[in-house]
Amino acid sequence: MGKRGKKYQDAKKKSEPSRRYASDEAFELLPQLAYAKFDESVDVAIRLGVDPKRADQMVRGTVTLPHGTGKQVRILVFAKGEKEKEALESGADFAGGEELVKRIVDEGWLEFDKVIATPDMMGLVGKIGKILGPRGLMPNPKVGTVTFEVKRAVQELKGGKTEFRVDKVGNVHVAIGKASFGKDRLKENFLALMDAVMRAKPSSSKGTYVRNIAVSATMSPALKIDPLSMRASLRT
Repeated sequence: MGKRGKKYQDAKKKSEPSRRYASDEAFELLPQLAYAKFDESVDVAIRLGVDPKRADQMVRGTVTLPHGTGKQVRILVFAKGEKEKEALESGADFAGGEELVKRIVDEGWLEFDKVIATPDMMGLVGKIGKILGPRGLMPNPKVGTVTFEVKRAVQELKGGKTEFRVDKVGNVHVAIGKASFGKDRLKENFLALMDAVMRAKPSSSKGTYVRNIAVSATMSPALKIDPLSMRASLRT
């Protein structure tokens, strides 16, 4: 890895790399480490004590962040008839059926962040599963994106509903807002995420479930958060 720039090095001096911060301390300090000219995203990385190769230890779920992510979410809905109309009236950016599949296949069009589908459209959506799946865009009934309740699904995603899923090495990565949110809103989003992750703990998971937590802005050094302080914050 190449040498980091001066601004990064200056930001790093404000933190203690080996220290595990309490939640309050971490979110007090984090906005001070963001130095880019744009409003940096804030991301949480969680190391879990699970074996993702085992089906009974897959950690997956959704959380509605109380303050959203600060990002404009572009939503595509596969629906027809009245449900297509409902999607657009509810704030979906794109809605339709065969013509959207054709555009994705023929043009490589992927200018959307989330995909919802009504159950009767899943046969059609399955044709592009190999395109949507690897990008985390495939609708899934377990996270509420395969549903006839289109209006609610669109509004939840626009309002900050976020999916999380453990990767193949046991980590969960989720964006929880922007550096401009400040301490309180970032912490509240963080605690909402951690509460959802804790509730998603597999019954077959033994030993320490949350092993490490780190939070960082797009360009800043990461801050480690003490899992014990996180649990204490969830109880208050």
